[in-house]
Amino acid sequence: MVPRLAAGAALAVLLAASAHANAPGAIPLASHRAAYELSLADPTSLPPTSAQTPVAATGLIAYEFRGSACEGYSSSFRQMTEMDRNEGEPISMKVDATSFEDADGRSMRFRVVSDGPQNAPAVAGVATRESDDEMRVDLTNPEAKEIHFGHDVLFPTQHVERLIDAARNRVRVVQARVYDGSDTGAKIFSTMTIIGKEAKAVDDDNVASELKDVRRWPVVVSYFNEASKDTTPEYTLSFQLYENGVSGSLKLDYGTFALNARLRKLEILPASACKK
Repeated sequence: MVPRLAAGAALAVLLAASAHANAPGAIPLASHRAAYELSLADPTSLPPTSAQTPVAATGLIAYEFRGSACEGYSSSFRQMTEMDRNEGEPISMKVDATSFEDADGRSMRFRVVSDGPQNAPAVAGVATRESDDEMRVDLTNPEAKEIHFGHDVLFPTQHVERLIDAARNRVRVVQARVYDGSDTGAKIFSTMTIIGKEAKAVDDDNVASELKDVRRWPVVVSYFNEASKDTTPEYTLSFQLYENGVSGSLKLDYGTFALNARLRKLEILPASACKK
């Protein structure tokens, strides 16, 4: 799965909302735990005169994904990052996010807790896809609020499923509206994904032997704030997407700086069989 790497703290034709079910011939998404080591990407290319631009970064991402197309999908994401700047004290940031998407893709519960310079309040709520496919979000934190986002909105797991299906069918460009509850919980991301040709061996195979025989594709996913007129993405993720839903090592580009998240450990968890 693509870890929830929201900024500051995350198909060309959208299929029906009920398409949580695996397509014919598809392999199920793998329950797994993954650990990624963070570092600053290309630090020597950063402007040395910018006081706020990071000059070094360390940290860790711990991610766990469980579930099936029968029982639904739960995820837990924890990121700890410390960045040194040209001037001033280092910036420390922690993000702890959990979510559960039900099996039929009709609702998602989520909670995001951030600890950093901005002291953002916790965000929590439930997103529900109503009978007419209208997306409604009921926030409980930071304040009780009801938001309507219209139609054709995907949850994170559904988005990954669309990308894998597109990759298998050699679709190279995927556009989708995605909701994951990040930031204030009141944001829809308009995403554009570029999918490359199926890749052969990559460095991650040396870390996780479980991935050696799994099909994988290089992807670049750009996340735009749908409510903004800015044509620049808030951030861009580049990584190897495996057919079982695992994300290989990532690069997270914020525009003014970028972080590498190198896959250091992967554990495939026992799968839950669907009851007949």
